[in-house]
Amino acid sequence: MASEDGLKRCARCGELKPRTAFHRRRSNLDGLQQHCRDCASDYHRKRQESLGRQVRPRAEVPDGHKLCLRCGEVKPWSEWHRNVAASDGLSTRCKACRALEGRKRHLMRQYGITQAERDEMVASQMGLCVICLKAPAVHVDHCHETGRVRGVLCFNCNSAIGKLGDDPHAVRRAAAYLEGIAWKPTLVAPGVYQLPS
Repeated sequence: MASEDGLKRCARCGELKPRTAFHRRRSNLDGLQQHCRDCASDYHRKRQESLGRQVRPRAEVPDGHKLCLRCGEVKPWSEWHRNVAASDGLSTRCKACRALEGRKRHLMRQYGITQAERDEMVASQMGLCVICLKAPAVHVDHCHETGRVRGVLCFNCNSAIGKLGDDPHAVRRAAAYLEGIAWKPTLVAPGVYQLPS
């Protein structure tokens, strides 16, 4: 269709629209598709629906905002990570949805458990760390040798066990030290120490 003053007529809807309303197509004489973006989108949606495929819901989104397909909310661009490969330069999911999925993937990849299994462990502990019985249980504790999940602890208790090298003897010596029993080796000969029983 002939273009006049930067406008082009859509072959499907017959409306005169600006050239930016059409996708590029180098094989055509004017370098643009025959159908406007809206008509091409409607055709694609109807075609996918007729084939029985799931079609993305259509939503009115104000400028500077984007619809998250995961949670279904319209959020400002500041709530999205950048993605240079995407046509709009933004990720397909908002930051909150990506963080939620990242936690789920981390639990499965690192510990081999689902979020429901972790929540069940926390519920069986009444939501508290099983060591200090004060702080909420939020960090999954596991054996570094076998990979077996032992429970869910608070940050301080989990890091304390890790800093003691997951060694039960070191934990017992630390407990004895706190109870006032000094665990000190005695020098018997040069370079020879006797350990207390």
